[in-house]
Amino acid sequence: MIIVDTHAHASPYWLEPVEVLLFQMNSNGVDKTTLVAINGQTDDKYNRYLIECARRFPGRFSPVILVDAERADAPEILKHWAEEGAEGVRLKVNTRSPGKDPLAIWKAAAELGLKVSCKGRKTEDFADDEFRKLIESLPSLTFIIEHLGKAKPDEAAPYPIYNKTLNLSKFPNVYIKVTGLGEICKRPYPFRDPFYIVEGVPPFVKMAYEAFGPSRMMWGSNYPPSSEIEGYRNTLRYLGEHLDTFCSKEDKEWILGKTALTLFKFK
Repeated sequence: MIIVDTHAHASPYWLEPVEVLLFQMNSNGVDKTTLVAINGQTDDKYNRYLIECARRFPGRFSPVILVDAERADAPEILKHWAEEGAEGVRLKVNTRSPGKDPLAIWKAAAELGLKVSCKGRKTEDFADDEFRKLIESLPSLTFIIEHLGKAKPDEAAPYPIYNKTLNLSKFPNVYIKVTGLGEICKRPYPFRDPFYIVEGVPPFVKMAYEAFGPSRMMWGSNYPPSSEIEGYRNTLRYLGEHLDTFCSKEDKEWILGKTALTLFKFK
């Protein structure tokens, strides 16, 4: 089974350099990783670093860069990085361009064939009607919802806000990233292994599975921030154990790797 991590970060001057991520990948049987730009780092030097990581380690990384969407020339900048090898761009769900066309940066991504990793601060951002309208207006653009749509462990069943996000699955160009369980489970004290055995696992992953299906779900470790929650290895281990409780081996293979390979080339 090919395993692909679709949400990890690397930087020469913040968090960890790519060599540390590569060690984690090699130690845990992860074949490929989508390098997602760290929020706020839009400078050329950082985007160049992500591009060079992919070139230094052929076939292992796919760069998802970041641009300052408030600049009038952002679409031209995006085109430059696409020509350099970027396969995606990270945009906040409420990002709008200056000037006459507020959707200029989104349209540029669609024209360039880039995938958009969609960032939100909270569950409500993904459930907002404006995000749905954006998706409706750009059927040729691939939208990838980050962090399981920021599902909140404290939202009460039947989870109306999260369900509104899951309703976006009716659009075939929308995908969702599945996090490690540490982002949705309470951490027990004293510690137990597996840590989720005390409080249990909220049904968010299974709900996403039932809404999107395995071919539009993909695992993202969120390394290195995830190292403060459960650690890189456990983002994969615990999620895999949880998937075994409700999906087939073939579906698990889609979520842990095959879906990502339909979107990213890892040149």
